[in-house]
Amino acid sequence: MVAVERLPAARAARVTVGAIEIERKFLVPEAPGDLDRHRSTAIEQGYLATDDDGTEVRIRRRDGSATLTVKSAGGRTRVEEELEIDVERFARLWPLTAGRRLEKTRYEIPAGDGLTIELDVYGGSLAGLLVAEVEFDSEDAADAFSGPDWLGREVTDDSRYRNQRLAHEGAPS
Repeated sequence: MVAVERLPAARAARVTVGAIEIERKFLVPEAPGDLDRHRSTAIEQGYLATDDDGTEVRIRRRDGSATLTVKSAGGRTRVEEELEIDVERFARLWPLTAGRRLEKTRYEIPAGDGLTIELDVYGGSLAGLLVAEVEFDSEDAADAFSGPDWLGREVTDDSRYRNQRLAHEGAPS
């Protein structure tokens, strides 16, 4: 017989179901000079399972909270399911991500029109890599976006810059 953990209602996980993520990514050659004036948070992220097509199951710790996320394969538009998990569960799962982890500091930079550029400054073995992401409410909004020059080359469809691949293989050469 398998034991099933029952969580009290107050501890039940919050779940985002069936969310569609529309995102563009950019390789940033140099961070903007005013980076320190923007909100930032440290992120630890590890992959429990990945597939060559881009499907992934990851855990993340940020700002004292933790999540388990499942993302579908795809490029700019993907299905994303996110579940909040307690930090104890994160700690139990973390060893399962050995060899498939990354650390980064995420800066949130307002981009106008209600958009935010999330600039990830990687640490550890990925130190020096800067990648920016912008999420959109629609494909039309993604198509219309024209960001600041410092964003650099778009890498949305370049699988070498997916976080799961960076965690597995390191920075592209």
